[in-house]
Amino acid sequence: MSETTSRFPPGWDEERVRHVIEHYEGQSDDELAAEIETAFEDRSQTVMVIPNDLVPAVRALLSESSGPTPASPTP
Repeated sequence: MSETTSRFPPGWDEERVRHVIEHYEGQSDDELAAEIETAFEDRSQTVMVIPNDLVPAVRALLSESSGPTPASPTP
């Protein structure tokens, strides 16, 4: 792969991906459950179930948004 082509979304690199993987692989079941529960309680975001056939359309809408991308949490 050339230097100008990245396998990662903008702002992400191999180091950041490894950091995220280490974070989740290092969590206990209780820590994981607490993180999931906290995400559902966050009033600044919405969690919803989307039928699989609509996921591409939702992703397209999100990519057009000027807001933060779904893959942009800071590790």
